[in-house]
Amino acid sequence: MSTVLQKLLCLGEYMNKHKPWIETSYHGVITENMDTVLLDPPLVALDKDAPVPYAGEICAFMIHGQEAPFEAVVLNKTSGEGVLRAKGLVDCETQKEYTFVIQAYDCGAGANGVSWKKSHKAVVHIQVDDVNEFSPVFREAVYHAAVTEGKIYDSILQVEAWDQDCSPQYSQICNYDIVTSDTPFAIDRNGNIRNTERLSYDKQLRYKIMVTAFDCGQKRATESVAVHIDVKPVCKPGWQGWNKRMDYEPGTGSKQLFPKMHLETCDGPLSAVRAMVELQTSHIGKGCDRETYSEKSLQKLCGAASGSTDLLPAPSASTNWTASLLTDSGRDSDLIFRFDGRQASNVPERVVPQNLTDQFTIATWMKHGPSPGLRAEKETLLCNSDKTEMNRHHYSLYVHNCRLVFLLRRDFTQVDTFRPAEFHWKLEQICDKEWHYYVINVEFPAVILFVDGVTYEPYLVTDDWPIHPSSIDTQLTVGACWQGGEVSNPRFTQYFRGSLSGLTIRPGKIETQKVISCLQACKEGLDINSLEIDSGVPLCVQFHFNPAQSVLVMEGEDLESVNTAMAKVSYINSRQFPTAGLRRLHITTTVQCFGEDICISIPDIKAVVIVLPPSEPWITIAGSDRLVKPSADLRGAMGVAPFKELRITSTVTKSDGVPFSAGGPGVLEVMHNLDYCDVLVIGEELNPEHESLEIHHSSLIGKHLDATNSTSGISIYGVDSMAHYEEALRQVRYRNWRPATLTNRRFRLTCSELNGRYTSNEFNLEISVLHNSAPVEHVNHMAVQSQYMRPVHHPLMVHTLNSHISGKASRTATVVIVICIAALVVIVVLGIYRLHSTHQDGSKREEDGAKDPKMDWDDSTLTITVNPMEVVRDEEDEEEEEDDEQAGDMSAESGDSDETEEEEEDEREVKKEGKQKSKLEWDSSSITY
Repeated sequence: MSTVLQKLLCLGEYMNKHKPWIETSYHGVITENMDTVLLDPPLVALDKDAPVPYAGEICAFMIHGQEAPFEAVVLNKTSGEGVLRAKGLVDCETQKEYTFVIQAYDCGAGANGVSWKKSHKAVVHIQVDDVNEFSPVFREAVYHAAVTEGKIYDSILQVEAWDQDCSPQYSQICNYDIVTSDTPFAIDRNGNIRNTERLSYDKQLRYKIMVTAFDCGQKRATESVAVHIDVKPVCKPGWQGWNKRMDYEPGTGSKQLFPKMHLETCDGPLSAVRAMVELQTSHIGKGCDRETYSEKSLQKLCGAASGSTDLLPAPSASTNWTASLLTDSGRDSDLIFRFDGRQASNVPERVVPQNLTDQFTIATWMKHGPSPGLRAEKETLLCNSDKTEMNRHHYSLYVHNCRLVFLLRRDFTQVDTFRPAEFHWKLEQICDKEWHYYVINVEFPAVILFVDGVTYEPYLVTDDWPIHPSSIDTQLTVGACWQGGEVSNPRFTQYFRGSLSGLTIRPGKIETQKVISCLQACKEGLDINSLEIDSGVPLCVQFHFNPAQSVLVMEGEDLESVNTAMAKVSYINSRQFPTAGLRRLHITTTVQCFGEDICISIPDIKAVVIVLPPSEPWITIAGSDRLVKPSADLRGAMGVAPFKELRITSTVTKSDGVPFSAGGPGVLEVMHNLDYCDVLVIGEELNPEHESLEIHHSSLIGKHLDATNSTSGISIYGVDSMAHYEEALRQVRYRNWRPATLTNRRFRLTCSELNGRYTSNEFNLEISVLHNSAPVEHVNHMAVQSQYMRPVHHPLMVHTLNSHISGKASRTATVVIVICIAALVVIVVLGIYRLHSTHQDGSKREEDGAKDPKMDWDDSTLTITVNPMEVVRDEEDEEEEEDDEQAGDMSAESGDSDETEEEEEDEREVKKEGKQKSKLEWDSSSITY
């Protein structure tokens, strides 16, 4: 057989002597979205073995290169013709050319394909022909230009369109056309628009023309573009190319206000230009867009020392002395108190700082203007005076004739001498009807005033005698001064007229300038980018900002440099959720000429920045809304954590068409701060004698959070991240050390951002108390309990139940012994029989002891009768003993632990078996022999 096979193989090799032959290279073309490739030369493989069957036939073309999306197919084995086809649709815009290697294979020496031969490798280059799929698109949504009347321009502006097609024929723009009829404008094939006649400012101020574009395949743009051309009168000096309105979208950082603005001087010879850009934000909150968190939260954010007392808090049950004052909280939840000369309030004695020393700080926001006809009257912001009998002012802060005065009368000491008592400041800010932040740092005898972070020394200090000690109580008032003596009816006097916010006193410590600057810092203002042109040469422009960055002054000698600098002036608002609305811009410009002070008059510019409304966050609180806990858990030292599975998320809905993953409007999760979360008790308030809702101080360490609690709930407050609030809320504990009469407790959780501007959903949680859970699980019919059903006990009850079971088992054994002895004494014969039976039963139990405990009942032939009433009584006894023992062990137990679940399961199994055995031994006394 081997000889025959060798002959056949030799014959096969003789029959297939030659390799197929193909061209060394091919060039092909395929039109995108088609599947057939046109090759030059055609794909044909020749074999010199023809016309011998198989050996002279072509069976396959093989393409080498996995990335090539083509396949070669044999059309005719005898002639060797083949064709190249695309495996799928090809796209010119994705890839324009493909290069790969191809080989031809003959069919071998026989039908089984033995001894096939392959040709040399040929290189195939394929070019993808473009199809005019896309229409031209303009690069800008709208074009603007300006021309001077009476001039003919070669090019007013150039519009530009582009095409996504890949080939030069279809991707190039070959023509532009003006769609609007009867216009004095023309456009060339490059997109340059020119006027065909002289334009008149008096005839028409603005032209709007629509322009379309055609690619070189004569496909027209889907949408035409609008071109606005303004006609300017004969040259008048002034700023050109600016818009009266600029929209600012929150979260976009710095945005240029005048990107195309330039100063037209009509070729006048100038030597210097000075421009002042002013951002007017006096109508926004307290003078500009600032954070609207509570004063205490802001102080914590800025690192201020603790211990300050807020004298103008938001009205509430505990801070009711401000309830009668006029408030204006309509500006982004920024609490402002307005005083019109008739309102004042007494601060409760429990709130008044009692330990003012030689070092303390008074701070407030104030907006004040002159009051016509009342210049001689004092206007008191804060006053501490005698409550009755006399009318001495111990310390006060007041405005008098647009001067700020701080009075500080020291108590009498051993030295009876004059001391500094009144400190006067004369500042424009006191009566400019704008918001300013005032901080008075007292380091007696030195007193320093900060206004908007800038330090001011008093221009006048008046001395006075110290106050002699007395037993008269004092009264601290806001908005006026209390006159308790020297009048028949005690009353307020020296009323304040203006607005106040955030009035605080911090005893024992003065505030640093860094903290003061942080507390009054604006979150919006003017900005300017790097003043360098493309070549990297710095522009010769000097500029400076005021402390609030609301005023920018630029000075330069070169007009082009000033124009470039003005184009870089930007508006920025760093708040995540800024106050929406308009901000006014005012630009004043002066131009100096050589040898003259002012030669060209430049009109002022008035524009507005519109801060668009931010995407409002939707704060969502989620988690388990119902917990079922055994009463033992509530009695535990740690109680229960109601919000252990809490999750806080915040989302915003984008409806402005900004594409997300779905290509359209969608929902985006955002991270931001919260400033308080309140847990309120629904229903009856907590009874402090036997229940509490609290959070341990250690849970707040490392966070900017504080907490207060009462019988109505707990409040966690402070500006911090949602993650920190989650961690803190999960540590809230509810305890009830007498839950016998309690069936459930309900709580409601809400959280806030920006002092209530954005609030979460109301998350309601109910805690249900499970009473006597362990005895219920031990049913009476334990004899038929399935081996797959395992009684479950709470971890706090493990040791109690074990001790109880072992004690009961010992008592049961004692009873059995006593009964047996009594039976032996009464009836000897019956006793012998009982001993004999007991011996057999004991042997049987010893034999069964080596078996699976779960099979005890299966191997037993005893008939057991269980008295349900006895079981119930046993369970009641167990409940009483468990309650007594748990009350003693409660302080040592620590609640649920995931690490001990397996051990507890084992203990439950042992208890179950022990329980069953104890019942067996007890019930065996009812066996009839």
